[in-house]
Amino acid sequence: MPDTATIAQLIAEGVRRLQGAGVDTPRLDAEILLADALGVSRAYLFAHPEEEVDEATEREWRCRLERRHRREPLAYILGRAEFYGLEFTVTPEVLVPRPETEVLVETVIAAEPATVADIGTGSGCIAVAVAVNLPQTQVWATDISESALRIALENARRHGVAQCVHFLQGDLLQPLAGMRFDVVASNPPYVAESERLMLQPEVRDWEPAHALLTGDDPLQFHRQLAAESHFHLREGGWLMLEVGMGQAEAVAGLLEQAGYRQVRILNDLAGIGRVVVGRYGQR
Repeated sequence: MPDTATIAQLIAEGVRRLQGAGVDTPRLDAEILLADALGVSRAYLFAHPEEEVDEATEREWRCRLERRHRREPLAYILGRAEFYGLEFTVTPEVLVPRPETEVLVETVIAAEPATVADIGTGSGCIAVAVAVNLPQTQVWATDISESALRIALENARRHGVAQCVHFLQGDLLQPLAGMRFDVVASNPPYVAESERLMLQPEVRDWEPAHALLTGDDPLQFHRQLAAESHFHLREGGWLMLEVGMGQAEAVAGLLEQAGYRQVRILNDLAGIGRVVVGRYGQR
């Protein structure tokens, strides 16, 4: 019988493997994968480094480690990701929720709208986080992907907001014909196809391309939303768009050209312009 490995030995092996693959956070990822396989916290790993790991758990951990070595996102391996203090189910059918998108959620919540449209909802992280924090708000969430909407509905049910988040399949604003909202919010694709090779392998090789890439024009969807969202906003309503690094000024210009007022750029925690907002009409 081979010797049983200890927690410390497996972590050390995992760090070496993930470092060799170019993973940014090899120790953190190795620890998270082992803690999840063992069903314990990372703090438990630190407190019990000499504890031996049974063979079945070690096999499961090695399988997951190999997936991470191939640069599969940690969230897909675990099947979940944290966003805005909530845990979301994620699969390769949806983007992994990003911390910077929390700026968009905070901006929507601060407006205290009665009705919100979340365009391109993906995992539902924006719609669900808004609904959890604004229980009286009704949210409509659209996505072109049926499989993404299944994940989003699962997340709405998971957090007890399925009664106030309504999911509709279709392209951008198309499913919302005849409807108007206090806020239209979106984190649309904003990476040009020509920039694809510059993305990290976790993003480039694993996340759904239709939710990331825009073709030749990285602002393709921002242009469409700026041009069409006023048909779905109540007087005084807000359009709120997440943008990529270096895109905020251009998107602000799009909103101004489309007649929005009070156009502002909001920064993320890194000081990068991340959300552009504009108000429609007069109250």
